[in-house]
Amino acid sequence: MEVYQAVTTLLAVREFQKKPVSETLVNKIIESARLTGSSMNLQPWHFILIRNRGTLVKIGELVTSGKYTAQANFAIAVATEKSSQFAISDASRAIQSMMLTAWSEGVGSNWTGWVGMTKVANLLGIPKNLDVIAVVPFGYPKKIHTKGIKNRKSLKEIVHAEEFGKSLS
Repeated sequence: MEVYQAVTTLLAVREFQKKPVSETLVNKIIESARLTGSSMNLQPWHFILIRNRGTLVKIGELVTSGKYTAQANFAIAVATEKSSQFAISDASRAIQSMMLTAWSEGVGSNWTGWVGMTKVANLLGIPKNLDVIAVVPFGYPKKIHTKGIKNRKSLKEIVHAEEFGKSLS
């Protein structure tokens, strides 16, 4: 799948098959995050790969927006260095890289949670100088989604020419 096709078809997946994701593909997904650019090349992130079913279930209980994490084949918790002013934007780029890489290989995902997930951090033994900004569950989608179900604002609503308020020609 080409990058643009992955971007235009990526959907949030909240139901997963029990089908395992290969070790090779899991590594490819993580590698895409590692290779993502970061401000000043600081790479202010850490990725915690979670496969243990009990831990996935517990995270599903702790992250109210991500109860379906319990069904995922695996999840990746993303922790950022609190001292880095660019950490959240840099890690967000890495998360998008993982999600697009997974999607291009037929694996679905969805970003759950946000900054300050103290209970998840404690569960995973994450040090106090790091902040968990996301848990991303991954797995093969239970339902087959089709192209064209995205509902997005038009370009005219969100893109301005030269200055705010001037519409594109």
